Parts: sequence; structure tokens; C-alpha cells
Amino acid sequence: MQLQSEKGEHKQKNSFYRVARIISMLFIPPVLTLFSFSFLGFSYEPSLDGKILVFGSTFLLTFLLPIVFFLLMLKKNKIVNQDAEVKEERTIPFLFGLSLLLIGYFFLRAHDIQPITLAFWFSYITNTAIIIIINKIWKISIHALGIAAPLVLFLYIGSWIAYPLTLLLFLVGWSRINLKCHTFTQVIAGAFFGFLSTYVQLYLFLK
Repeated sequence: MQLQSEKGEHKQKNSFYRVARIISMLFIPPVLTLFSFSFLGFSYEPSLDGKILVFGSTFLLTFLLPIVFFLLMLKKNKIVNQDAEVKEERTIPFLFGLSLLLIGYFFLRAHDIQPITLAFWFSYITNTAIIIIINKIWKISIHALGIAAPLVLFLYIGSWIAYPLTLLLFLVGWSRINLKCHTFTQVIAGAFFGFLSTYVQLYLFLK
């Protein structure tokens, strides 16, 4: 009976692990970034050119290139695993992402993209810069931050999308804790920082 019970618990733990892994992989920060900026581009840009510029810039600079760069570092064993558990190994991908964000911001600004898109983009620059500093001391959850920032955006513009994102924030936070990538405190810190920092910047930028 005890052996059967242990097997049942092991199977349940494995099931939770698989679910957590799927959630964690599906909702990596670049996915939410691409979704958020695509929404802004197609909703707020009056011209087709503007929509294409926002989507294309976001896809290339915040989705495709960061993922390819991360996978290359993983292949070369510069990063220990897909969760980048060693905080010191996260610095180079962060710096690479920050460089791409800076390029994207000045490119979009030169093409008269709508203020709300520029404000949200700028918040990613400052958030990433601050995260690089924090990461020197402590590892907070970028997954949680990556959902909290879009959540602020959709709350700010009054979109219903904020409701499923709130649920997603809890699910992703649970997945990162279940996978033992972060502690509860690190997940809360990532969500809190992403929410507060993004809100303050949107408010000041669009005031």
C-alpha cells in the first residue's frame, strides 16, 4: 500500500512538472512582448506602414533575435540550461536585449510611432537596465515581470485582456516555483517590480 501511494505521489508530481514546464515554455517573456506590441501596433497605428513597422520591429528585436541569441548561448554551454538558473549567466542576454531595445526605440521614434507604443517600449528599456543591476545581487523572476508589464498596459488602456493576463500571471508564477527556478519571493518581486515600474513610466510618459 505504501509503495502504491509513493508511486501515485511520484506520478502526480511528474504531471505537475510537465504542466509547469509547458506553461513556462509557452509564456516566455518574448511571447508576451510580441503580443502586446502587436496589439498596440494594429490598434493604435493609423497607417498600414505604422502597423507593419511596429510588428516587424517587435518580432525581430524583442522576439526572434533574443531567442536565437539565447539558444546559441545554450548550445555553446554559456548558459547552464533553458531556465538560465545561474543568475550570472543572464547578464549577457540581458545586455544583448537592452541593445536591441535601444535600437528599436530610436528607429520607431524616427518614424513617428504613436506615443503609447513609444512609452511602453521605453519602459522595457528602463526595466531591463534596472534588472541588469538587480541581477548582480539577486535573481528575480523575468517570467513574472514579463506578464506584469503587459498587464499594466492593458489595465491602463482599459482592455478586457487584463483579466486573462491576471490569471496567467498566477499560473506562470506557480510554474516557475514548481520548476524550482524561483522562490515565491522572487516571483512576487518580479511581478511587483514589473507592475510598479511600468505603471509609473506609462503615467509619466503619457501625462
